Amino acid sequence: MTSLQELPQVQDCSATSCSYNADAACHAGAITIGGDHAHCGTFVEISFRSGLERTGTVGACHRTDCRHNEKLECSAASISVGAGADVADCLTYDAR
Repeated sequence: MTSLQELPQVQDCSATSCSYNADAACHAGAITIGGDHAHCGTFVEISFRSGLERTGTVGACHRTDCRHNEKLECSAASISVGAGADVADCLTYDAR
């Protein structure tokens, strides 16, 4: 199992409407990637910003068809989140 310090960081995020996004950076404690197009399941649009004291990481990946997925954990060094099929998708997703 991966320790919290080893979780891959969200290198950049262009989903500026997300409440965890500030200055193109993710500040969620840990995001979840899943759905039918590698969607960031942590994306939320509400009226305030959160988590500004930390850098976002990938806590879980439900896309078992991604080459970076190892037992539901992301093995990429870091990821990027932005517009894909949706406003907040994992742009590092790479099908096996």
